[in-house]
Amino acid sequence: MIKVLIVDDSAVVRQILSSELSKVRDIEVVAVACDPFVAREKILKHRPNVITLDLEMPRMDGLTFLGKLMRYMPMPVIVVSSLTPKGSDMAMRALELGAVEVMCKPGTAYSVGDLSRTLVDKIRSASLARCVKREEGAADEQEPAPRPLLRTTHKILAIGASTGGTEAIREVLATLPSNTPGIVIVQHMPEHFTAQFAQRLNGICQMEVREARNGDLVAPGLALLAPGNHHMVLRVSGAQYYVELTEHPPVHHQRPSVDVLFHSVARSAGANAVGSILTGMGADGAAGLLAMREAGAHTLAQDEQSCVVFGMPKEAIKLGAADEIVPLKKMAGKLLDALQTKELMTAR
Repeated sequence: MIKVLIVDDSAVVRQILSSELSKVRDIEVVAVACDPFVAREKILKHRPNVITLDLEMPRMDGLTFLGKLMRYMPMPVIVVSSLTPKGSDMAMRALELGAVEVMCKPGTAYSVGDLSRTLVDKIRSASLARCVKREEGAADEQEPAPRPLLRTTHKILAIGASTGGTEAIREVLATLPSNTPGIVIVQHMPEHFTAQFAQRLNGICQMEVREARNGDLVAPGLALLAPGNHHMVLRVSGAQYYVELTEHPPVHHQRPSVDVLFHSVARSAGANAVGSILTGMGADGAAGLLAMREAGAHTLAQDEQSCVVFGMPKEAIKLGAADEIVPLKKMAGKLLDALQTKELMTAR
């Protein structure tokens, strides 16, 4: 049984979420709290497995509370945020502080019930997450100097992630040099948040990072992030790669889907690609990574110890889709090694 604490200043939201979650056999709402001070007492008393957390609350805002929680008593937190530009920025900051998921709060509290199915899936995913204590200011630590890539070429690097992936992607991309071959990324994330995520990455990376637009060319020094609620597909025209965005049905209940991207990379780039599957719940991306490997791409999966949720990489490894199993801290270096090897093989 997954024990859940709901923290929200709206009595209506608390009641609706409690009512919806009570319909699920493997989830129990053990308590609700109207602000972080009440939440602290409920945490000590009930020891929940997952917390749902609003960000704008009286007495202490959700971000401050989240930062304290992750320093002293880390546990899986799902942030429920508004869709305003300010709310999106706050949700991205929450991910940096250690939240494992973010959800869009609808404009009116009475429509929160519409999110119950998605919330249930995220609670199940979050309950499996590994949370570690974070030192104050850990999210703002200076990133290591980018490792040089001696030669560049029109190769493709494809990355897929879900739960815990925002921080994993940040750690990988922040270490890559500005002349890294073009990157295409799928991170399971709600619509409206992907642009903000890309903007934050762009501020800390040597490469340009932005949300993909239909028809964007994939070029060295550029990383394209699939927008929320759109699949991203890699296409090739002559010697140029570009992306196409679609609204085809979800795959593995996800849009964007890592499998959709990886299968397209296998078809369009073949042995010219390198693929990496990072932390996340479920099996999205496993079959696509296998297709990439079978097409000649070099493939990597994040190891269990460094994953927040060892789901997607585990499924890929079980399929035999990964050439290498790599800790997150070594992932960027291994990707550069693989890209360099691809370049040298092409030059022969």
